[in-house]
Amino acid sequence: MTDKLLLKKYTNRRLYDTEKSIYVTLEYITNVIRRGRQVSVTDAKTGEDVTASILTQIIMEEARKKNYLLPIPLLHLIIQYGETVLNDFFKKYLEQTIKNYLLFRDFTDDQYKKYMDYGGKFPEVNQEIINTLAPFKPIFDIFSVKASNQKNK
Repeated sequence: MTDKLLLKKYTNRRLYDTEKSIYVTLEYITNVIRRGRQVSVTDAKTGEDVTASILTQIIMEEARKKNYLLPIPLLHLIIQYGETVLNDFFKKYLEQTIKNYLLFRDFTDDQYKKYMDYGGKFPEVNQEIINTLAPFKPIFDIFSVKASNQKNK
């Protein structure tokens, strides 16, 4: 098994898993990705890479099911600036910002668990790790409940 699942998209919009030799749904692909696997989708006729299109379709389906995904003001910005400003931002910064957020979240979850394991009396904190994450604090502040509440006022 390779680290990337190779899929083919046929003209009838059907998706084919080349590894298992079966036709699959967007839900199937979603579950593969949630288990941590990357996918690559090519058009069966032209050989064109259509991965971004399929992944965008999955995101849109998820948004439709939950009736939200991104805040409306952000959607307006994406439409307004499209391939100019936001394309550069998405390529360079958004992925890293999300990865940093997940790293910070995992770190704080781990620290909170340790705090609870010690009965609320926190042992000495590893200052080196905190100093490493300190430059990212302003980025993470935008995710805090307090910052959101102040912005909505």
